[in-house]
Amino acid sequence: MKNNGPTLTLEAGCAQLQGAWTLEHYGQLKRNMSVVDASPQRLEASQLIELDTAGAALLVELLGAKVLCQLLPNASGLSAERQALLLAVAEAMLDHKSPPQASLSWTDSLANLGQKMLNGWQQFVMLLGFMGLTLSALACSIFVPSRWRITALVAQMQQCGLNAVPIVVLLTFLVGAVVAFLGATVLANFGATIYTVDLVAYSFLREFGVLLTAILLAGRTASAFTAQLGSMKVNEELDALRTQGLDPITLLVLPRLLALVLTLPLLTFVAILSGFLGGAMVSLLSLDISLAQYLSILQQIPIRHLWIGLSKAPIFAFLIALIGCLEGFKVSGSAQSVGQHTTSSVVQSIFVVILLDAIAALFLMEMGW
Repeated sequence: MKNNGPTLTLEAGCAQLQGAWTLEHYGQLKRNMSVVDASPQRLEASQLIELDTAGAALLVELLGAKVLCQLLPNASGLSAERQALLLAVAEAMLDHKSPPQASLSWTDSLANLGQKMLNGWQQFVMLLGFMGLTLSALACSIFVPSRWRITALVAQMQQCGLNAVPIVVLLTFLVGAVVAFLGATVLANFGATIYTVDLVAYSFLREFGVLLTAILLAGRTASAFTAQLGSMKVNEELDALRTQGLDPITLLVLPRLLALVLTLPLLTFVAILSGFLGGAMVSLLSLDISLAQYLSILQQIPIRHLWIGLSKAPIFAFLIALIGCLEGFKVSGSAQSVGQHTTSSVVQSIFVVILLDAIAALFLMEMGW
């Protein structure tokens, strides 16, 4: 019986192929063959019985894709079909051969850090430019009642404000209860549990009321703005508006911006009341502080702390709306881009809100307010 076992021999600079170079004999080839160190000058395949893609790929691996491409034009005993197969496999493996990955040095880390800082600066400049466009569109529209979009404004106020009341109330009520419980746990060691009411009042009037509400809207509303505008851009609806001579900023951005600026202070006030209610529940059930005493202590808190907390709300709302709309306009023509920019808008909004709140807290502390 004739032996069809595949072999590759190298004699006098000539690589000779014998047997069946097929998937059936692939295991035998891998065991018996090794990469050829010397570069043959000729390829002789008159005794080659069979050849398929698996055998061709192994031959390329043994001889090298570049060497095989040089040998194929002058190969003897090789049909045109087999020569085309070998050439196609060799070119494919030559093109897709991945270069070795270099280890990451400290200079590469510095370069990556610099690139990220440059991207952050470009994002900041882009946000400033978009803020200028929005403010100029607002200035041009505010004195022209025919350009007001009252219906869109009311619809956005319902979506951003009214629909967000339940989650805001629930979250701030629970946080108020937690703050009161933890404050009472610590203050009980000093016999000053009565000051738990002041802790809840000051924390929600100055910080928690506006901060928790802004973070909630950054995750809820900014992402909605980005997804809505991004979907419109993917569907080329923004291009259709520009073709009709309509300004997308006046038509789409201003109603969302004004709605959030108007509703966030109202939601902040609701959040403060809800936080007080959570603190009152803990005080009544765990601290033996009556509701009348609780309200009496609240009335002694200076009203300026409420104005300090509410004054942050329009600034936070303005930036949240700007970031959400800007990320929506930056979406490219794919669903994946919509998801990426939606995530980016949420992260940027929360970061900006917390950063500005920290700066405001330091400034107000230094001013003695």
